[in-house]
Amino acid sequence: MRNDWSGQTFPHPPGRRPIVGDALGAEMRAPLQSTMRRAKGLGPIFELQVFDQKFVFVTGAELAAELADESRFAKGLSPALVALREFAGQGLFTAYNDETNWALAHDLLRPAFTKAAMQRYHPVMLAAAQELFDTWDGREGPVDVSADMTKLTMETISRTAFSTDFGSFSRAEPHPFIPAMIAALKAGQRKGSLNAMPGAGLMAKRIDKKNAHHQAYVDSLLDGIIAERRNASEPDDSDLLGIMLHTPHPETGERLDDLNIRHQILTFLVAGHETTSGALSFALYYLSRDPAVLARAQAEVDQVLGPDRDAEPTFEQVAKFRYLRRVLDEGLRLWPTAPAFTRSPRETTVLSTGHTMRPEDWAIVILPLMHRDPAVWGADADEFDPDRFLPENSRGRQPHSYKPFGTGERSCIGRQFALHEAILVLARLLHRYDIAGDPAYELEIAERLTLMPTGFELSMTPRTPSVVPAVDVPQAEPSEVCPVSSIDQPGFQATSHGCPSGSAK
Repeated sequence: MRNDWSGQTFPHPPGRRPIVGDALGAEMRAPLQSTMRRAKGLGPIFELQVFDQKFVFVTGAELAAELADESRFAKGLSPALVALREFAGQGLFTAYNDETNWALAHDLLRPAFTKAAMQRYHPVMLAAAQELFDTWDGREGPVDVSADMTKLTMETISRTAFSTDFGSFSRAEPHPFIPAMIAALKAGQRKGSLNAMPGAGLMAKRIDKKNAHHQAYVDSLLDGIIAERRNASEPDDSDLLGIMLHTPHPETGERLDDLNIRHQILTFLVAGHETTSGALSFALYYLSRDPAVLARAQAEVDQVLGPDRDAEPTFEQVAKFRYLRRVLDEGLRLWPTAPAFTRSPRETTVLSTGHTMRPEDWAIVILPLMHRDPAVWGADADEFDPDRFLPENSRGRQPHSYKPFGTGERSCIGRQFALHEAILVLARLLHRYDIAGDPAYELEIAERLTLMPTGFELSMTPRTPSVVPAVDVPQAEPSEVCPVSSIDQPGFQATSHGCPSGSAK
């Protein structure tokens, strides 16, 4: 997928070489972080050229807000997402805007994220969290936070999406589906990274051959689950799979075919567990580094849940953890686990920078840099401060300056699910344990499909909550809980939690 912008030029880092362009300055294991370092001093829009492929990046919040205008721009698919289509097909995340399966799946899956559906998922989330805590209680030494959060979110999404337990907390080795899924996903990512290199086609064929058995196993297992559920004597609409199998489109009567249902399940499995586990891990990292923030968070959960460390929050109580929500928001500001989105114009247009952009052109918004634009977030934009999201500090903030769940009609359909799960887990964890990290640890971030702390461990010490009676905190209005900058996004509407719920990726 070429991106030549009609030969237009942009600022670029020094050191560009003939033929290879800017490729020598890239880090294969951390392309996003190396791009962030190279972006310094280049302004709100710049380019990197890798062989004959041009990548145009946007880092300024004002220009990103321009690209968020749904009347002028739509989601674009970068080479990485095009490569991912071989794994997830026309799933919500990888479908082109004009593919009919995207619109059909988007409409059919809306009921999966209503208040009634979220109430059904709540006890499943609680049960998975308890299984994780049971393993911690029987274990000595620190825990690998990212690894355990990933197990937790995988179990949660698999149980709520298609009622399957992968046994992450009971098996000595992971269920074979999980390494097969990861291997197939990595194969797609490697192919995406080869896009601009000479000989990419030959290398892609070798990757396909090497990983064909992983893809075949993943496809076969999911196809078997779908077939079993479709042939069941009694329809079960309690999970995402049931909704996709048995719910016709309310206007046209259309239904998703089994192949696309498999693609949607893969999309939810991959995107649904990686993003939330990363969000939890970053939040726990920042909590463990700031005793004052940790104390405020634990005081809040003690006030809501009371003195019993085994108390589980009710569905309604999750919305009352307002400070925890700000902690989560601030972690996602600094390190949004889905760290970029791509935009293309609906028709040829001229940007405020003077560049002409055609429908075949695309620009990648780098969220960790856009979220740190000092023009919006201040001179201390690199610092962790949950109170940035207090109503008085959010009010008047530039629209579209906070986008951890994407933008517009293709923003994350599972946003409310992810927020509910993450806040529930954080509340239970902080109420039940005192956490402590290694003071010598320096944050290191692994780049997979998403961002994730690596090598990050915490000691979990059983905790006696403060003796504070549980109180009935009045539910907040939307502007009191959610960042003002996310409420103004097209396609969002308030939910029972007082926070916006997005549409599909």
